Amino acid sequence: MALADTLASAWYGGGRVPWWTRPLAALYGGVVALRRGLYRSGRLRRVRLPVPVVVIGNLTAGGTGKTPLTIALAEALRARGFRPGVVSRGYGGSLREPRLLGEHPDPAEVGDEPCLIRASGVPVAVGRERPAAAQRLLDAGCDVVIADDGLQHYRLARDVEICVIDGARRFGNRRLLPAGPLREPMERLGTVDFRVCNGGRAEPGEVAMRLRGGTARALSDGGERPLSDFAGQAVHAVAAIGHPARFFDSLRGQGVEVIEHPFPDHHAFEPADLAFGDARAVLMTEKDAVKCRRFAGAGWWSVPVRAELDEGFFEGVVARIAAVHRP
Repeated sequence: MALADTLASAWYGGGRVPWWTRPLAALYGGVVALRRGLYRSGRLRRVRLPVPVVVIGNLTAGGTGKTPLTIALAEALRARGFRPGVVSRGYGGSLREPRLLGEHPDPAEVGDEPCLIRASGVPVAVGRERPAAAQRLLDAGCDVVIADDGLQHYRLARDVEICVIDGARRFGNRRLLPAGPLREPMERLGTVDFRVCNGGRAEPGEVAMRLRGGTARALSDGGERPLSDFAGQAVHAVAAIGHPARFFDSLRGQGVEVIEHPFPDHHAFEPADLAFGDARAVLMTEKDAVKCRRFAGAGWWSVPVRAELDEGFFEGVVARIAAVHRP
C-alpha cells in the first residue's frame, strides 16, 4: 500500500496510525503553537490593510470547497455594492513576485485555483507574500480583500475568518499532521467567525453549503450541454483536487458511469495523462480544465459547480465586516 493510501486509511478510515507519525505530529503541534503565540504576542508582526480582509480556509489538509465559496462570496459582495478582490498564494505555480492577474493567466505560472477564480470576473492577485499581493488589489480599486486558503497565514491581519468543513469526512481522526489531517488543533475551530459545512449534514452552529452542477462545458469551444446527456454512459472522470471522490460521486449521482482517474491535488497535466486509448468522453473539474484547455481533445468536458448557501450567511459576513472594520 502506498504511503498516501496508508495515511488516508489512518486519517479517515479508522486504520492504524503509523508509529512514526506520532512524534512528528507532536513536533508539528509545537511549531504551530509557537508560531501562533508569536503572532498573538506581537513578536511576529501582522500587516493590517486599510480595507476589510475576509479569510477563507480550513483545518484539514486537502480540498474542502474553499474556491467555490470564495467565488460565491465575491459575487455576493459585488451584488451588495462592494469591489472585492481575491489574494492567493498561487499554489502549484512558479510565480515569485506579486502580480495582479490579467484576463488570461497561465496556470503554470500562477496556479490553477487563481485562474479559476479570475475566470469568474473577480480581480485576483497572487504572491507568496500575501500582504504585498493584496496591495496590488488595493491599487486596482478593491475595497474588500478575500484571502483564499489563508486561515493559517497569520501575517495578513484579518477581520473575518471562515472555516470550510468537508461534510463527508469532517475532521477524520482529529490528529495533527502527519498522524491525522489537521493543520491546527480542533480548538482553533472555536475562534473562527463562521463555519461552513460543504455537503453532508451541517452540525449546530454550521452554515450548510451545497455544490450544484448540472451542465458540461466543452474545453474546445465552450459549448454546453446538460450533464444528464451522459447518464447511462461510461466516461473517463479526471480529478486533481483534494478529494477526488467527491467529484466522482457527484457524477454518479447524475447517473453517469464513472471510470475514475484521480491525480494528486494541483497536478500539472500533460497530454499523455489523458491518453486513455478510446473514444469515451472525458469529464473533469473546472479546476483541472484550466490546465488542460491548451491541449484539449474532442469530447473533453468540464463540469462547473456553484456553491449554494443561505443568503443569511452573506448578510452575516457583511454585518461582521461593518462591526469590526474601522476605516
